[in-house]
Amino acid sequence: MILDAITLAISFLVARVLYPRLIPLLRRVQLGQVIQAELSPVHQSKAGTPTAGGILFVALAVLAGILAHRAGHPGTAAVTLALALFGLLGLADDVAKRRRGASGLRARYKFPLQVLLALPVVALAQGSQHLIPSPAGGLIWPLGVVAVVGAANAVNLTDGVDGLAGLSGLLAVLGTTLLLGGAVAGEKAVAMTLAGALIAFLVWNRHPARVFMGDAGSLGLGAALAALAIQQHWLVLLPVVGLVFVIETLSVMIQVSYFKLTGGRRVFRMTPIHLTLQLEGWSENRIALVFGGVTAISVFASAWLGAVLA
Repeated sequence: MILDAITLAISFLVARVLYPRLIPLLRRVQLGQVIQAELSPVHQSKAGTPTAGGILFVALAVLAGILAHRAGHPGTAAVTLALALFGLLGLADDVAKRRRGASGLRARYKFPLQVLLALPVVALAQGSQHLIPSPAGGLIWPLGVVAVVGAANAVNLTDGVDGLAGLSGLLAVLGTTLLLGGAVAGEKAVAMTLAGALIAFLVWNRHPARVFMGDAGSLGLGAALAALAIQQHWLVLLPVVGLVFVIETLSVMIQVSYFKLTGGRRVFRMTPIHLTLQLEGWSENRIALVFGGVTAISVFASAWLGAVLA
């Protein structure tokens, strides 16, 4: 536990020093946030804010994974690869948005590529899963791929309010690593480095944000969270740990399905659900803190369930 705290502290200090240098660089290369036209004036005012800032916490965690692997610590491969592959894909998407507007990479290319990238992550992370009987062992592959791709996109959907995805992601990573009880030394090195750098990121991402994590951060963070859950043999608890991300994703799915079935009617004013809350008058700080509180509760609930079901 002391080593975990030291790792987190060092990562925080390094990222805290580097972010004030990265933000002007992102601005110079014109990696500014592109805002969808249908979003509110509050969001329109954020246009041009440097994005892809998540590439720093992804890169630091990947570096930690490489160093831990070279030091002989087990468990680094899956989460490190998840961060690297999905972080790079997200960075490519952030760059594409500068050229093509808010749409970024075309979905018909991005989704199949995510599935392909998830395959080696699952291959490294898979093992005998808790709560999945051995005759159903063949389900591990498709469930694992769905988990990695789904978590990556769920965090990406959640990243729409200052501090929201960063705080919820931080708590989910800490809970998965420290409370579920299955993390080995290499996993902890990567996860605690990621957590420390996320705390530093939140210093600059809290409202009003000076930098956004972008797809580089959200896709990498979500994929890493899924890889941790799979490798620790608690894939079944991932929806509980990431309850906020599940709620955000379900709100979009419900909205789209109902819109198509009713010829244009809506369930929510806007999705993901945090946008409806914002239209109802919730401040960005309130949304981030409430959703962070829900994540904290869901993380402890997952630890309790894990202890009961182990």
